[in-house]
Amino acid sequence: MSKAQETVLEIDLNALKHNLEFIKSKIKKNTKILAVVKAFGYGSDSIQIAKYLESLSVNYFAVAYAKEGIALRESGIKTPILVLHPQPVNFELLIENCLEPNLYNGRVLKAFLEIAKEKKLKDYPIHIKFNTGLNRLGFRTGDIDFIINALSDSPQVIVKSIFSHLAASEDKKEKEFTNEQIKSFTDIANIFKEKIGYKILLHQSNTSGVLNYPKAQFDMVRCGIGLYGFGNDPKLTKNLKMVVSLKSVISQINLIEPNESVGYNRAYKSSELTKTATIPIGHADGIHRAFGNGKGYVTVKGKKAPIVGNVCMDMLMVNVTNINCEEGDEVIIFNNQHTVNDLAQRINTISYEILTSVSQRVKRIVK
Repeated sequence: MSKAQETVLEIDLNALKHNLEFIKSKIKKNTKILAVVKAFGYGSDSIQIAKYLESLSVNYFAVAYAKEGIALRESGIKTPILVLHPQPVNFELLIENCLEPNLYNGRVLKAFLEIAKEKKLKDYPIHIKFNTGLNRLGFRTGDIDFIINALSDSPQVIVKSIFSHLAASEDKKEKEFTNEQIKSFTDIANIFKEKIGYKILLHQSNTSGVLNYPKAQFDMVRCGIGLYGFGNDPKLTKNLKMVVSLKSVISQINLIEPNESVGYNRAYKSSELTKTATIPIGHADGIHRAFGNGKGYVTVKGKKAPIVGNVCMDMLMVNVTNINCEEGDEVIIFNNQHTVNDLAQRINTISYEILTSVSQRVKRIVK
C-alpha cells in the first residue's frame, strides 16, 4: 500500500483471515465460532470486519449494545448477533433488527418476556448468562429454577445458549480459579440442559480460554482480541498477525532554539537546538495525553521519535533531531503487536485500550 498522506487506520483483512484460521486450528472441527466485533471491531471497523468474517462463515457475532448490532444489520449482515449487555429501553429496536439478547438477571428477563408477549413473538432466540466468578453480569446457580419457571410459560422465546465468561484465562497464576469457573459452568450447564428439555449451545471461552483451556471449548468459543492479532501471551501472539496499522504524516518541521518551548503550557523547553515534527493526530484521535513529555513515541524512517511536550487535541510534536526526515514523510504510530503492548505498558494500560481508543474521525482504509 502507498505511504500515508494523512492520518489513517489501515485494516488488513488477510491478517484477519490468518488469525481466524489459527484459532480454528486450536478448536475441534465441530466447535462453532462467535466473532466479537464490539467497540467498532476493537477500534477498527466493525462493519468491514463483520462483512469479511461473514464471508468466511463464522457462526455468530457479538456486540456489547443494541446500537452496535443495529449498525451491522443496516449494513446487510445476516449472521445471528448476540447483544451482550442490552438494556430494556432498547428491546423493541433489538427485536425489530432480529438481534438476540443476553438476559443476565431477573429484571431483564422479566422485561423481555413481557415485551415478547405483547408482540406475540414465537420462539424468539435469547441467551442466558451465568456468573461463575467474574462478578459483572449473570445469574447464579441458585437462579436456575426461577429461570426455568419463567420460561415454561413463555413460548414466545427459545433459549439458544447459556454462557459464562472467564475472568483470568490468560493468567497462569489463576489456573486454579479458572478451572473452578469451568467446573462451575459445567455443573450449571448439566442442570440447565436437563431442566430446559431441548438442545442449547454452551460457551465460556474467550481467546485466552481457547488457547489455554481446550477442555472449555463446549459448543462454541467467543473470539475477540485474538482475531485482531493478540494472544495475551508473547509466544501465542507470534502466531497471529496485526490487523490494524495507525499511520500519519509530518505536517511541519520546526527548529527549536535553546530556551524555546513547544506546545501548551510550555511543557517542553529546549536545552539545545532541536528539530521537531508536528503530526496531525492528537488525543481526540486516541493518543492519550499520558503519552506526552517523552512517555510515548512514533516511528519515523524506522527510528523512534519521542513525543515532545503535551499531546494536543488534534496534533502532537515529536523530536526528530537525529532523524533525516522531511515534511510529508510517513509516520507510524503502531503497526505491530510489540509496539502496541509497549505503548500500553508505558501508560499502565492494556493493548485493548490502545486499540479501541482510535477515534471514529480517523479515516479507515481496508487493504
